[in-house]
Amino acid sequence: MRGDYVAHVARAEPAYRRLDVDERRAQLLELGERLFTTHTYDELSMAAIAREAGISKALLYHYFPSKQELFRATLSQAADALQAAVQPDPSRPPAEQLTSSLTAYLTWIEAHSEAYKKLLRTALAVDEVRELVEAQRELTAQTVLDGVFTEGPPPPAARAAVRGWLWFMDGAILEWLDDPALERDQILGLLIGTLGGALLAAGAHDAVQALAQGAHP
Repeated sequence: MRGDYVAHVARAEPAYRRLDVDERRAQLLELGERLFTTHTYDELSMAAIAREAGISKALLYHYFPSKQELFRATLSQAADALQAAVQPDPSRPPAEQLTSSLTAYLTWIEAHSEAYKKLLRTALAVDEVRELVEAQRELTAQTVLDGVFTEGPPPPAARAAVRGWLWFMDGAILEWLDDPALERDQILGLLIGTLGGALLAAGAHDAVQALAQGAHP
């Protein structure tokens, strides 16, 4: 009788399955994204993270030698996902590329709004965040410039205009996330319009014309 009960329990409650390396790392990165979004960097310790993960601190250190490494890996994974989402299709006209990439960017931010707000608001305080934000801005600036200056390198004024526009974009998006009265299409139109205006003010008339080609009326 007892043997039947033990067999029943064994069938109902399968034995603990040890996660493989990739599964465990993915689980820890997912946990890292949640914790670093809901807590400040200084509030967290490796001991607290290990408790949240349900593992020993020694095992956590096996995957990530420090809190800094876990934080950097978490940010890098988010940046890679974002970059993959906004990658433009070079076969389409510049205006369509810009609209498609910005739409994907805003969609991604809507799904990660708290993480995005914390990322920007801690960029000045945490070196890893600042480095990631600066690298992402540089990559985005180059993508925009490559899309509208197809016949040669952009002039310095145009590069400055695009980089300045990216700082404007961060502020506008933060305002959008904090103000429910603002709609995503309004922010999308604002971002496209201000980029054109910045390039026009920089004297990059050919770039503005390139952006106008393929634009929806």
